[in-house]
This record gives sequence, C-alpha cells and structure tokens, in this order.
Amino acid sequence: MDEPTVLLAPDKFKGCLTAAGVAAALAAGMREVAPEVRIRTVPVADGGDGTVAALVARGWGLLEVPVTGPDGRRVVARVARRGSRAVVESAATSGLDLLAGTGLRPLTAGSRGVGEAITAALEAGAREVVVGVGGTACTDGGAGMLAALGARLLDARGRPVPDGGAGLVDLASVDLAPARERLAGASLVVATDVDNPLLGPSGAAAVYGPQKGATADDVRVLERGLRRWADLVRGQPLEGPHASTASHDAPGAGAGGGLGFGLLAGLGGTVRSGIDLVLELVGFVGDAARADLVVTGEGRLDEQTLRGKAVLGVLRAARDAGAAPVVAVCGVDDLGPEATARAGFRRVWSLASVAASPEDAMARAPELLRVVGRELLDVL
Repeated sequence: MDEPTVLLAPDKFKGCLTAAGVAAALAAGMREVAPEVRIRTVPVADGGDGTVAALVARGWGLLEVPVTGPDGRRVVARVARRGSRAVVESAATSGLDLLAGTGLRPLTAGSRGVGEAITAALEAGAREVVVGVGGTACTDGGAGMLAALGARLLDARGRPVPDGGAGLVDLASVDLAPARERLAGASLVVATDVDNPLLGPSGAAAVYGPQKGATADDVRVLERGLRRWADLVRGQPLEGPHASTASHDAPGAGAGGGLGFGLLAGLGGTVRSGIDLVLELVGFVGDAARADLVVTGEGRLDEQTLRGKAVLGVLRAARDAGAAPVVAVCGVDDLGPEATARAGFRRVWSLASVAASPEDAMARAPELLRVVGRELLDVL
C-alpha cells in the first residue's frame, strides 16, 4: 500500500507564525513519527495579509516596492508576480500593522501606497493586477490610491485635498481620467470576501472605522467624506461591462475602508472571492485531488471562520476536489466540536487547549504544532 499523501494548507497564525511557518512545524512533527509520509505544502490566505507570502511560497516572483504608507512614511511593500499577473496586498501598503508604535490615524490614514504598488506592477509588465483588499488603516474610499495613479482630487480653491477620509469632506471636483488612462489595456481584480457597501450602517465607516481607531464623531466625518466622494465619482460613470459594479452599494465596495469602491467604481475592477482566487493562484485543487488528508488552520476559529475565511474555503475546495478528510489546527477554537463537525471538519486541534493560556499557546506555537503533527495521521 502506498504511503499517504498529506496536504498542508494553513493560513497564518496572526501575530505568531506565517502560513509557511505553521506548515513547516506541522511537517516536522509528522516526519518524527512517519518519515516516509508524502507531504505537500500549500500555504493559503484569503486575499488579505499573507497573500503575497503564500504565492511566493509557491514559486511566484517577488517585487519589493517603496511606497507611501498610511501615515505618509515610506515603507517597502512586497508584490507577487508571475507572467503578466501581479498581486498587491493593501495590508502591505496601507495596513494597520504599519502604524504599530505610532498610533492609529482614522481620519488621515490613506491608500496612496496601493496606487503606487499598482503602478510598479504595471511598469514591471503586469497586465492583470489582483488587489487583496483587507487590513487597511484607512477609510478613504480608495481616493489616495486613485490620486497616486494620476486622478485629480481638488477642493473649492483648486488645491489637492489631503490624504485620508476626513479630507474628502472638502472635495469639490474629481477628474478620474488620468488614472483610468494609466490602467488602459490592463485589468484589475478585487480579492475580498467582504460584501459591505461603501455607505450607511453596514458601510466602511460605520462597521470598520472603529476598528481603525475612529470615535463616533470620527465615523460621522468619514461617512460625510465618503458620501461626497461617491457623489463626485458617480458623475464620471464607467461604460461597458463594468458599469454595474460602479455603485457605492455594490457588494465589496466597503472593503478595505472603501478601497473596493475606488477599484470598482473608479477603475472598473471586478470582484472575486479572496480565498477562492488565492486557492486558484496557488494551484490548490490539483494537490487536493491527490491527497489522502488535507490539513488547514488559522489562529482563531470563530463565527467569522464560517462566513468565508480561508480555512472554510480550503474545506470546500478540498471537498469539491474529492479529498477527504479535512482537519483543522488553530490557536484558539471558539466554535467547539459540534460547530466544526457541522461545518465538515473531521477533527480540530486547538493549541490553547493544551497550553497554560492563549499567550502561552502563541509563545510555544512551533513546539505545540510539532506535537499536533505527530498526531495528524491518527485520523486516517
């Protein structure tokens, strides 16, 4: 009988290990008890933080691009590229983590770096740019991104409005033509599993603004700015097949602090499920079809997991490919055995269940994951 093939397809354990690091620790544990087992590693992500790393781990090329961070400081963003396709992470250019140690800036953080990274990808020869939308520090509707691509955003005195969502309150005129011309002949794909609109109680400011440090008053300012922005963008409608995605009510328009709206309404992008797209880009299905066991995981299993995060995408794709069983490893399991079994996982290992505390689980994650790796083949 052939030795089993195990496919390791975890997401990152945020604040602890990259997806590749999780897979390496699990693989090390498996090899301690079954050195002959076939192990294939496919780190995954849902389009947000970790997406570029997952692609590079599967052989994509890497561009390191200096861009403007959310607070105006220069940062180096990583862009994945293969052939005529490139992938940009908004978290790497305009992310919350880039403000660590300096404080959140809910009113002034901007998305300019996303536009600069897109420009670098185009200059490197990309004709399709995927933008993984999520984890941003800004609520500017993608205005900074469009400005970086050449759009003109002016106040009543003809001066460029400052970066950030609050600056949009003073917006008097918008000219998107230069940015659209910059993208001529190229296409944009918005990778997100968020379906929020741009405006209103389910919109970017109301739902995600507080996570970025916005007070109740800040949220009202951001909402006014986004509404002004949407009204002016509506005055420059897209034509052809992209017209239907240009509404501020379009699913995903509120993703990334409204970055989705800028990509859709401003530039004619199309939306794809982040995890489905990443699984396609890393060639997951082919490996899953040949696996006897699929192992996925993330830092915390919770209700958000069941709404379409990476591990659920792995489960569904593996099931569609005919692979079985699928198990999960996590730092903390807030769902419990009944909910995870209903979702379709054969078994779930939680590091926190064998550690002294969640903090201890994070500190000893590589060690504990090796222990789990030694137990994985028990489900076969």
